[in-house]
Amino acid sequence: MILPVYAIGQPVLKKKAAIISPDFEGLKELIADMWETMYSAHGVGIAAPQIGQSIRLFVIDSIQIMEDDKKNEGIKKVFINAQIIEETGDLWSYEEGCLSIPEIRGDVERTQKVRIQYQDENFKKHDEVYEGINARVIQHEYDHIEGILFTEKLKPLKKKLIQRKLNDVKSGKIKADYKIKYVRI
Repeated sequence: MILPVYAIGQPVLKKKAAIISPDFEGLKELIADMWETMYSAHGVGIAAPQIGQSIRLFVIDSIQIMEDDKKNEGIKKVFINAQIIEETGDLWSYEEGCLSIPEIRGDVERTQKVRIQYQDENFKKHDEVYEGINARVIQHEYDHIEGILFTEKLKPLKKKLIQRKLNDVKSGKIKADYKIKYVRI
């Protein structure tokens, strides 16, 4: 089922999400709904807070954005109870967007490499290192379960320039081409 994406301004997007256990009710269906919601909105990742659930869960499919000769370098994974252990490498800037903030994009600096511990959908533990675009997408979605939006990582001038647009998103004046739940100020 395609769920509405929560827009910036929704309190759930600013909360640190809770750890879940294997007996979390409806988890399998929730994960399936998150995949369907992400694909219908043309995203490469979505975190549970973006669909109103303050739990440490996100899904990523970076395969779809890889160039044809690099598709095998992409990932399609479920991350549960993730914990970033280390971020290393030089900072590199890349234009990011977010399903919770339609029509707004901005350059965000992130490290090139990330080491993350997480559980998959079967609660099997993993400790893995990702680089490049995979690391970036993980860091972006991880920020969601920490209550952080990419706009908070923009340079001060860019933040100032987009403030009116952010308020328009919060109030529902900027529409998305997918189901979205606005705050309506």
